[in-house]
Amino acid sequence: MRTILTITTMAALSCTAVFGADAVAGKAVYDKSCKGCHGADGTPSAGMAKAMNIKDFKTTDYADADIRTAVTAGKGKMKPQTSVTGASVDNVIAYVKSMKK
Repeated sequence: MRTILTITTMAALSCTAVFGADAVAGKAVYDKSCKGCHGADGTPSAGMAKAMNIKDFKTTDYADADIRTAVTAGKGKMKPQTSVTGASVDNVIAYVKSMKK
């Protein structure tokens, strides 16, 4: 019983940020900091996709932790987005997840 309670508690804690996230606010941050490379609707231009190895947010599954790491620490040729911090990161994650078909 204790093991189940511990696992349930850990799962709830790891999801708290996602449940409190605001995709609408995330869109505003995405439009300012992300759409130049990732495209307005999550589909990068063919040239940008090839040059930066960017995949389409609408058709590619990304774990929340992977998006968070890419935004805060960078990934591949993408530099960390230092202007996106705190709750804004959670909001961007929520918005990116909302793009998935």
